[in-house]
Amino acid sequence: MDIKAKDVAELRKMTGAPMMDCKKALSESNGDIDKAVEYLRKKGAATAAKRAEREAKEGVIASYVHGDKLGVLVEVNSETDFVARNEEFKAFARDIAMHVAAASPSYLAPEDVPAKVLDKEKEIELEKLKKEGKPANILDKIWEGKKEKFFSENCLVKQSFVKNPDITIEGLLNEKIGKIGEKISISRFVRYEVGK
Repeated sequence: MDIKAKDVAELRKMTGAPMMDCKKALSESNGDIDKAVEYLRKKGAATAAKRAEREAKEGVIASYVHGDKLGVLVEVNSETDFVARNEEFKAFARDIAMHVAAASPSYLAPEDVPAKVLDKEKEIELEKLKKEGKPANILDKIWEGKKEKFFSENCLVKQSFVKNPDITIEGLLNEKIGKIGEKISISRFVRYEVGK
């Protein structure tokens, strides 16, 4: 199939992926831009999985201050200081800090939620479901869905990105790993709000 340069350029603008990756994605998806975007996202996730075992000890502390009432610090790590100095990496870290300010997550990832918090949440949800008259045999199944919703509201990596709700922070992170080509991780964050 003949891939048009304007399509490659458009895909590159949409995803920020390298030119040759965009061309390959369009070729693999028969020129369909939406399928090409999906192809690049999957490639980013695959790259992220491959790089997950590597150590990311370099990085930056990014900050976001809103007025003089709200401030966020976030640590985002990379494998090399070369990437840590990269403008795109720094912009990603700033975006994460801004997201934390806006979305106010309580935890970094689902595995960071204390068991007692999850147990209490489950107890509350199951009590509500029983009052609604839901059959006992499906309560655990409903809880699984409620638990995922809890994670998507309270865990940074599972939240929808405030600048683009079509993608989660985890998805955005995987895209950046695929594009930059080395392991990147969000290590920790702190959010300060006056009076809280």
